Amino acid sequence: MTAPGAGGGPVGPRGLARLRVVQALYQIEIGGAGRGPVIDEFIGFRMDGEGGEGGEGGEDPGGRADPDFFRDVVSGVDARDAEIASAVGDALSGGWSYGRLDTTLRQILRAGTYELIARVDVPARAVIDEYVGLADAFFDGSEPGFVNAVLDRLGRRYRSGEMAVARDAPAASGRT
Repeated sequence: MTAPGAGGGPVGPRGLARLRVVQALYQIEIGGAGRGPVIDEFIGFRMDGEGGEGGEGGEDPGGRADPDFFRDVVSGVDARDAEIASAVGDALSGGWSYGRLDTTLRQILRAGTYELIARVDVPARAVIDEYVGLADAFFDGSEPGFVNAVLDRLGRRYRSGEMAVARDAPAASGRT
């Protein structure tokens, strides 16, 4: 994975929180742990700002992740898991199924879908751009384009008015 801020990696408190969200969701799925203990571990240890290089402990590289945003997205994805799985499954192109997705890719799509459904305070295009950037940080192949296509379909479904306005307006340059 590229360093935050380099080559499209996460920047800012929410961008870093999104990176940690994907890591936490991955840990929950692979390890079978409950969301509460994983959230506590990430906020208390991996996002605590106590030295280190990021990764397995200490401060997030490039700044501090937003713990409230992190907690909301991880909790929201977990609480709305069936709805999110159905939405992502419906947005996939023929030949793809939700269960067939790479585990990391599935976590990126789950988190992005939750934000599109529930975090209307964050512009849909910003959500899509952030998760495409995360896919680019995790993968070298066509996965970022795949994430863009799926989240764009979901953005049009859940935020059709906002996406129509965004399509007609010049592209914004900042991340949220």
